[in-house]
Amino acid sequence: MKGLWLENNQLQLRTDIPIPEPPQGEALVRVLRAGICNTDLELLRGYYPYTGILGHEFVGVVVQGPEHLVNQRVVGEINAVCGHCRFCHRGQPTHCENRTVLGIVNRNGAFGEYLCLPVENLHLVPDNVPTEVATFTEPIAAALEIQQQVALHPDDRVLVVGDGKLGQLVAQTLAITGCELLAVGRHRDKLAYLEARGIKTSLADTVTDGYFDISIECTGNPEGFAIARRALRPRGTLVLKSTYAGNLSLDASSLVVDEITLIGSRCGPFSPALQLLATGQVDVQPLIQAAYPLFEGLAAFEHAQRRGVLKILLEIGQ
Repeated sequence: MKGLWLENNQLQLRTDIPIPEPPQGEALVRVLRAGICNTDLELLRGYYPYTGILGHEFVGVVVQGPEHLVNQRVVGEINAVCGHCRFCHRGQPTHCENRTVLGIVNRNGAFGEYLCLPVENLHLVPDNVPTEVATFTEPIAAALEIQQQVALHPDDRVLVVGDGKLGQLVAQTLAITGCELLAVGRHRDKLAYLEARGIKTSLADTVTDGYFDISIECTGNPEGFAIARRALRPRGTLVLKSTYAGNLSLDASSLVVDEITLIGSRCGPFSPALQLLATGQVDVQPLIQAAYPLFEGLAAFEHAQRRGVLKILLEIGQ
């Protein structure tokens, strides 16, 4: 089969990859669409020493697995877990000590014609959700994880820093809570997508220091972190949603003096994410900027790395 293969920080289109054989408890999925995200780009830059097929945001059709799933469209949670370690027993499977992660850690990903995932990871896509829209399930779930980690109230002042792919979804999901929300970025055209959803926006350099109870950093760069940190009141909460290929310098003393809570935030719940898409509470269509067939995958990655680009999709199967 064909797939986009990463090795030694070099990406290539291979045509000689064997179609995987699903082990016991897993299903074979024919990939239909997949989305390129910042984590894929960071892996390309050396964020983690991964070798294999990239990609973890996908929609596919089950071709081998339980009868009720065969020929059905599915999305899939990306962490395949052991079920036996201390984190699995604590109900924290995304931190399983023995996990593999689709397209990230020791498991071939979605930028190939087929993939395997545990059956328990798969979720049926509602009939009214178009395939290209359903590719956003994983990042919307990641955005929703914030609400799993932080108690949000209508009177909370919440800042989202970043108007890219992740910031757009985080802002839309937070807006549903009714909090006092401001999303900031450096691109008026991107902020306009959020304004069209009734979300208050501003340019990043206009943020009032010390005003916000909670800030969410979605830029993946040190400048965004600095804005998110400065914006917080004492005893505020700073949520980090971005992955960084390099090291981040910060003023640890100010975190101590202001008693700032720092939270890393990663994978989230799929079922609520699919529900938001099915009910139209989150709109992802404006974020899709281009779609490429798999054989043009290298061009797709080149496009995705251009400054200011939002979501690039790969069209892999029918």
